[in-house]
Amino acid sequence: MGLIDLVLNLAGTLLWLGWRSMGLDPLVKATPVSLVGTLRRAEPRRLRGWQLLVGLTALLLLRAALYCQIGPEVNWTPKLNLFFVVLAFHSHLFLPSLLYSILSFGRLLIICYFWMLVLVIINRRTGSPDPVLKALRAHLSAVARWPRLLQWGLPLLSVAALWIALHPLLVQQGIDQPAQTHARLAGQGMLVGAALYLSLQYLLPGFLFAHLVASYVYLGDSPLWDFINATARNLLAPLRRLPLQIAHVDLAPVVGVALIFVLLHWLPDLIVRKMALHQISFWPQ
Repeated sequence: MGLIDLVLNLAGTLLWLGWRSMGLDPLVKATPVSLVGTLRRAEPRRLRGWQLLVGLTALLLLRAALYCQIGPEVNWTPKLNLFFVVLAFHSHLFLPSLLYSILSFGRLLIICYFWMLVLVIINRRTGSPDPVLKALRAHLSAVARWPRLLQWGLPLLSVAALWIALHPLLVQQGIDQPAQTHARLAGQGMLVGAALYLSLQYLLPGFLFAHLVASYVYLGDSPLWDFINATARNLLAPLRRLPLQIAHVDLAPVVGVALIFVLLHWLPDLIVRKMALHQISFWPQ
């Protein structure tokens, strides 16, 4: 069930990004006063934006009904892992199943946009952006041009505000316990927002490993590979002064992956386990 849930979340995310991409298509938005505006697609457009949104809505509703029917039969409890807290939903009721369906999809979508924002930040000083970077900046709109400090703080504050807004509904459905004070509720939101940054442990090593492979194996010319290599080089910039070159072997990507693992996985997990060992709750109630 967990794999099915992930696949459906990915499908929902692709539907959303497909809808957003339609609005970013220069051949659709251009006006006739420009040269591009005179161009039209040779083939008829098969899908419209509203159709993708209807499909996404149907996906969230139908899978909620599916979870409500199958969940109790296979003894499956939908759980939303936010690192510092795991929310369990009642799969035998439709409303909690629908809430899980929406929040599970929303979590993946937020991570997707956060990763896009981080990639834009890493490549902020790129002089002539490639097509991939241009697409990422287009998806982020004005946020891609904000000061770097605001860009780094936006995900934390946005997710914290979203948690505070959703908390009464989670309490009403018996999914979470009520916070005793507004300060503790705000602390919960900040922890949920901070957990978003830990998701970079899955994104950044992939770029570094791909860059390491591309350094020794020719994989052809592609805007995607150019973007991956540029991102990896910018990410490894703080390590350039270290003697990590042995003969023709560059150990910087390996060291970068190790540092990411320590800072974003091993250290947070160690802190949480140590606090649990001493019966200290990380989650304010």
